[in-house]
Amino acid sequence: MKEYNVAVLGASGVVGQQMISVLEEYRIPVKTLLPLASARSAGRTIFFNGKEITIKEAKEDSFEGMDFVLGAVEAAEAKVFAPHITKAGAVFIDNSSAFRMTDDVPLVVPEINGEDAFKNKGIIANPNCSTIITLMAVAAINNISPIRNMIASTYQAVSGAGIGGLRELEEENKALSRGEKPQPKVFPTQIAENVIPYISSYTDNLYTAEEMKMQNEGRKIMHLPNLTVSCTCVRVPVMRSHSISVVLRTERKVSIEEAKKAISAFPGCKLAENIEGRDYPTPLDTSDGDIVMVGRVRDDLTDPNGLALWCCGDQIRKGAASNAVQILKLLIEK
Repeated sequence: MKEYNVAVLGASGVVGQQMISVLEEYRIPVKTLLPLASARSAGRTIFFNGKEITIKEAKEDSFEGMDFVLGAVEAAEAKVFAPHITKAGAVFIDNSSAFRMTDDVPLVVPEINGEDAFKNKGIIANPNCSTIITLMAVAAINNISPIRNMIASTYQAVSGAGIGGLRELEEENKALSRGEKPQPKVFPTQIAENVIPYISSYTDNLYTAEEMKMQNEGRKIMHLPNLTVSCTCVRVPVMRSHSISVVLRTERKVSIEEAKKAISAFPGCKLAENIEGRDYPTPLDTSDGDIVMVGRVRDDLTDPNGLALWCCGDQIRKGAASNAVQILKLLIEK
């Protein structure tokens, strides 16, 4: 079996660490793993396949000899390193927003548009976490009849803000238990015992950039250039796994039975028909896994061609790290 040299850019962060774990879990044939991070994190060690490996500082010449680079850094850093990665001959699978809407960069969810990955010119983009989870839930329905529009509300875990978000919720819960007033730093206001209907920054149409990703990325991934989406993104006091409420309208009526059968058969999805006596998933049901769970499938009462559903998926895994590794796996298998 051929083995590959794989670098993880941003190896010290939550997503980077998860990428390394998934590489091992998926038994990707890695010859050499090169964990890269900032100078501040260089020198730390990680374990991979039973071996201790030292994280090195990411530099322009770090990518020589690599076959693949998994990116888990912010968009600005991804843009800096991307030319050096492609120049070295590696394929850059980038989790940031840097190249998602670039015309000649495939934006890929393997179960939905895996064939697009083979059209890459050295860079493949990983979609936004909520976009991945939502589209995984609705793709089977779109295969029956194209989706015209969606109304979505996301309930996003603090893990979406990285390690700082996780720590902030933990610290605020501890402060409240001591009778103290939390002092938010990562989020614009207290997240413990609260919800915040604002993620990212406002755009000209008063939707946030995070909210617009559902429409813009959804069009590209599902090859639906006329898709319209009205989305509200909400941060909730959940550690990991995002939840999304979706109302979708298709070109022709798709029955509840058709939708459930299609969702059940779709790779990477599970229809929640009986989880401890309930027909809906919760964030805890999907945490630490790659399956997107879907429940509460019902008719939309405002449009005869509409359906409503609820879905949950792990933001760190399927919403980020696992999707990137699945893209890599797809490339080496075919």
